[in-house]
Amino acid sequence: MRQGWRDTELPVTPRPEVPNHAKRRAALSAAFPGETLVIPTGRERVRANDTSYRFRPGSDFVYLTGDHDPDSVLVMRPNGSGHDAVLYMRPRSSRESDEFFRSRDGELWVGRRHTLAEKSTELGIETAPLTELADALAGCAPGRTRVLRGLDPSVDAAILPYEPRPSGGTADAAPALGRDRELAAVLSEQKLVKDEWEIAQLQEAIDATVRGFEDVARVLPADRPVSERLLEGVFGLRARHDGNDVGYSSIVGAGAHATILHWHHNNGHTRPGELLLMDMGVEGRNLYTADVTRVLPVSGTFTALQRQIYEIVYASQQAGIDAIRPGVAFKDVHRTCMRVLAEGLADLGLLPVSVDEAMDEQSMVYRRWTLHGFGHMLGIDVHDCANARKERYRDGTLGEGYVLTVEPGLYFQPEDDLVPAELRGIGIRIEDDVLVTAEGAVNLSAGLPRRADEVEAWLEAQRAAGPRLPG
Repeated sequence: MRQGWRDTELPVTPRPEVPNHAKRRAALSAAFPGETLVIPTGRERVRANDTSYRFRPGSDFVYLTGDHDPDSVLVMRPNGSGHDAVLYMRPRSSRESDEFFRSRDGELWVGRRHTLAEKSTELGIETAPLTELADALAGCAPGRTRVLRGLDPSVDAAILPYEPRPSGGTADAAPALGRDRELAAVLSEQKLVKDEWEIAQLQEAIDATVRGFEDVARVLPADRPVSERLLEGVFGLRARHDGNDVGYSSIVGAGAHATILHWHHNNGHTRPGELLLMDMGVEGRNLYTADVTRVLPVSGTFTALQRQIYEIVYASQQAGIDAIRPGVAFKDVHRTCMRVLAEGLADLGLLPVSVDEAMDEQSMVYRRWTLHGFGHMLGIDVHDCANARKERYRDGTLGEGYVLTVEPGLYFQPEDDLVPAELRGIGIRIEDDVLVTAEGAVNLSAGLPRRADEVEAWLEAQRAAGPRLPG
């Protein structure tokens, strides 16, 4: 079995984004001079018995390297003027052993892997075989090493966490932010500002998402029920064809299911006269994801009451988008959106107090029907920059190059006895992906209409165009 195999080389060239990854590693190096940094991508995860989920690499690891293979680990060692970066990886299996045909990681099972030289050329980084990682980690002093934990158990076990007591502190005192958590925080904060390449990746994912929404609208009948899972599957086809996958589990909520924020069962059916909420996003081939929500009237037109609620949410979202610019507090955008929603709830006669009283942090009674904040950062994760310190993110201000969602909503649960019967079961959220520029907000997902009358016209046009397959 080991004999008679022709050797081949992959025609690899450096990827265009190699300089971007190098700049990110340089910025991380500057943040932690003299310390070794260990960033694993993670392992395949078991789905059931001996089957695994499709591997999706760790976001911070990809951000720094561009590598998509499982098990790899980035080690950055201080060199006096910065860091030397080495990517420990599983290289192409040799024909001198049985691994290539016996192992579940072998070439005849999972396909050809890159050689060390091929991977180094493609990513512009020094590479080493994964078999040498244990020795490399054994030489790392815990007090001078930081690890991105929770991704690879063997890496976590190889270097014990080290948290020195603050100078003059008590025996049980702990630092405000642990050493390893600080590494995760700095990485998240680096990702707040997107470079031009990242913005292009996001736009590509968003454009594919627009096509996916169009695909769904084209198969959505106005006069009969259809399953939520059919619509989820149609969008998933576009995501796998035009990108890597969906960026998160698609939410396809028909009727009262639209009032459930993370409705992932998708086991209901649309009904003429009701609304359909879809929160979906394509993850691009370089793993940047879109996150867009639209609400469609299944019959083709909103009823008067549906339109009234929709326009309250639209006004809230537009006010939030208009408020976005560098230097504006994240919380101020939230307050702007929530105030418009509270005013709309007051107009509906639902608020038991005035709008000003409802907006007071000691009350916030309006949240019974708004449930969530106005949005979140978006990038290589759908909830990007999640480990950033509060003062840099949710308690901080927006900066040029930030990309975030704006997604207010109103949700009237079927069991809510504090609202009129005709409102129960209506859920509306409108979500777009917005880039912060020096001039203000740019809506990257403007390819999908938002105004109620424009949504109706768009749905009619998509239905008239008829079903299509990606390609």
